[in-house]
Amino acid sequence: MKRLLFLLVLLSFQLSVLAQSPLQVALAGMNHDHVHLVLNSYKKGEVKIIGIAEADQPLIARMKKRYQLPDNIFYKDVPSMLAHIKPDAVLAYNPISEHLAVVEACAPKGIPVMVEKPLATTVQQAERIAALAEQYHIPVLTNYETTWYNSNQQLYDLVSRQQDIGPIRKMIVHDGHEGPKEIGCSEDFLRWLTDPEKNGAGALTDFGCYGANLMTWLMNGKAPIAVQAVTHQIKPDIYPKVDDDATILLEYPDATGIIEASWNWPFSIKDLEVFGKTGYLHALNANQLQGRKRDSAYTVPVRPAPFRDHLSYLQAVLKGGLQPGNDLSSLQNNLIVVRILEAARRSAREGKRIVL
Repeated sequence: MKRLLFLLVLLSFQLSVLAQSPLQVALAGMNHDHVHLVLNSYKKGEVKIIGIAEADQPLIARMKKRYQLPDNIFYKDVPSMLAHIKPDAVLAYNPISEHLAVVEACAPKGIPVMVEKPLATTVQQAERIAALAEQYHIPVLTNYETTWYNSNQQLYDLVSRQQDIGPIRKMIVHDGHEGPKEIGCSEDFLRWLTDPEKNGAGALTDFGCYGANLMTWLMNGKAPIAVQAVTHQIKPDIYPKVDDDATILLEYPDATGIIEASWNWPFSIKDLEVFGKTGYLHALNANQLQGRKRDSAYTVPVRPAPFRDHLSYLQAVLKGGLQPGNDLSSLQNNLIVVRILEAARRSAREGKRIVL
């Protein structure tokens, strides 16, 4: 009954969102390759971009040409942009270490913020962001690609019921690809993605955050008891300043989480495995979900997720009344993600188990 009520509420959100005009957003930075997602939505008329804060003139010139962006929406930085416009939200596509500055500029003006994963590079930054969000009553959300996977949302529903596989005993997340340079990430993106200050780490941050995010969600917003991590620098000639492979172990009272984050996979991978007391679920990708009991394996039909992407979700939060709670994009969840990542860096550096 609770599940049916939840679906009906989500449906009402979606219907109200569809009836509204597209969001008017501003962008903080354009040197994150995920910016192409929102720019493609702009070209399709799914969102209105009324301001872009970017100082890199060659990058601006390329983006203007590719997406037919008008000259009058560009500003040198976020404060000067917000002196002229008030968007529904600011979307951050800049280095992770600069997310705090975006929130510091937006929060006093009451402007919501959505950043690309993870929320921040340090716990100190994350806590400052949370304090500003509380002080000025704005949502600060974090966008992960895997949030919008139909398979993950369905897996969560099945795990929450506990009747399918029972209580969680072990979670395993594999995330990453052959390497950002190897798959053709832009030079603008690579410059800060491989910088230990601007990104926080290498693969540990880039892909470790996905597993921390999903596991915090599956564990109902509880932080792990302790964190252990091992990192490698397998390709120092390509990534001399940061790790390119990380394994992170999360300890919970009755469960274990294993995050395998790497820029050394033979192919791109983002999957999620959950072992319960009586069964197993495996979200292979965005749309495939498999299950197994003791003596049988089966395929789970996957329903569409409540929201198709970060823009439809953001619309529901800002104009549909949706409360983030402890969901994958929420501030509550992502504060724990940053705590996990910081502990993992320390564990790998010091070679010991870090108690949270």
